[in-house]
Amino acid sequence: MKRMTLEELDKIKERNLQKVNQGNDRETIRITVGMGTCGIAAGALQVYETLQAEIEKQGLKNINLVKTGCVGVCRLEPLIEVIKPGEEKITYVKVTPNKARAIVQQHIVGGRAIEEFTIHLIENRILNDFIRIDD
Repeated sequence: MKRMTLEELDKIKERNLQKVNQGNDRETIRITVGMGTCGIAAGALQVYETLQAEIEKQGLKNINLVKTGCVGVCRLEPLIEVIKPGEEKITYVKVTPNKARAIVQQHIVGGRAIEEFTIHLIENRILNDFIRIDD
């Protein structure tokens, strides 16, 4: 196997750091789906597959759709996080396939977050925790 130069390793590092960058200085859209046991039991796999199909159907580029482990708020699963360049992270809760389609159309394409599907942390207090946000 060929030895890599320091410059080649730096290029790989920078390319992969951009993929996992959670800050609002990122260059691409990142959509993360919580796929811990609780998320999968709540339907996260179907949500992930719906997002994947909708992104392809819309012909969207520069989107990193990724799976992650447990996000830590099991009662609000399935959870997805959307980070768009220049914007703060938005966390959507109790996502269904229909909500996933709406998120792609309205937030990713249209540029408007869907507030009623989100969760907010203000002074360590969860808002939208007891509001019915099911389909």
